[in-house]
Amino acid sequence: ARRGFARVIEVSAGDRTDLGAVSVLAVPAIHPGNRYPLGSKTEALGYVIEADGRRVYFAGDTDLFDGMSELGDLDLALLPVWGWGPRLGPGHLDPERAAEALALLEPRLAVPVHWGTLSPRVNRDRTRRLIDPPHEFAAAAARIAPAVEIRILAPGDALDL
Repeated sequence: ARRGFARVIEVSAGDRTDLGAVSVLAVPAIHPGNRYPLGSKTEALGYVIEADGRRVYFAGDTDLFDGMSELGDLDLALLPVWGWGPRLGPGHLDPERAAEALALLEPRLAVPVHWGTLSPRVNRDRTRRLIDPPHEFAAAAARIAPAVEIRILAPGDALDL
């Protein structure tokens, strides 16, 4: 309310919310729920968004989880392929594990996300971590889930379905 939002709908995994012609299903995500430094602990979520007969899975930050293969027929999966630092902590997918997620999800198309935008100065390997993860993901996907088309977009680019 302080930020001017008149209607906020809180959801948990399994909740579905319709926003006009768009349906949003909250699904589990495996990631610590802490939001430092000021936020409270909350449930980590991903979302399956349906509109105009198309289904898109936005994983958020997650690791592989039981039930991932049950998210249904997907047109597009937006999968994180790295984090912001030199190492990944719990609740994240690296390029190889993101490709393993593709084998579970079986979307028609996948776009790697969560790479190339943030890198702390202490990260000596930051240049490689800003460039390589989506390409490593595409190579792993070609081996693990070759039927899935991979599109690598630069941060800020768009894709029409």
